[in-house]
Amino acid sequence: MIINNKTNQEQELKIEHLAINIDMVKGFVVKGALAAPSIMRVVRRQHELLKSYKEDDNKAIAIIRDLHHKGSVEYKTFGEHCSIDTEEPMLIDELEDYKDCSYDYTKNSTNFVFAPGFMDFIDRLKNLKTVLLMGCLSEVCVKNGGITLRNLFDQLDRDIDIYVAEDGIDTYDAPGHDADEVTKRAIEEMKANGIKVLAKKKRGI
Repeated sequence: MIINNKTNQEQELKIEHLAINIDMVKGFVVKGALAAPSIMRVVRRQHELLKSYKEDDNKAIAIIRDLHHKGSVEYKTFGEHCSIDTEEPMLIDELEDYKDCSYDYTKNSTNFVFAPGFMDFIDRLKNLKTVLLMGCLSEVCVKNGGITLRNLFDQLDRDIDIYVAEDGIDTYDAPGHDADEVTKRAIEEMKANGIKVLAKKKRGI
């Protein structure tokens, strides 16, 4: 679906499948205090998954970007990152092809559901059937937002399946914080909360 950040209600009513790309911004992947260049390893898979959403009338992409103002309360927990006066909140160059055909939301917390305008957008998608999650960080913004969105759908009795792409999410590597293990645990927690798993792509397929 080709859009210019906003589209009309008639178009939105066609959307049955939504891909949400979470925090693939320069501040988490390229540069900055919280950047982990190793996260680039999931970008190829994200490309493959997003491709079918780009120009299909019943599919759409939502891009979520971390963006903080000076003095953001979240800095007390995670330190300064993705500040509005830097390049860190910008989508990574490798995903620029999807920028102009996606809904763009910025958040000031680790939970994309609370990004201004996002819940109103979800409410307008009356025909929504599935949501696919991808992005980073696995155990923080992907998990927090995914579980909250599952809770929201349950509260509203909306029978919508949420999937997480097993090889489309990632986190940073550090002593005592193995990215693969942390991501695996995050996926298990999401599964325990009703989120389904889109399994890794098999070699040669």
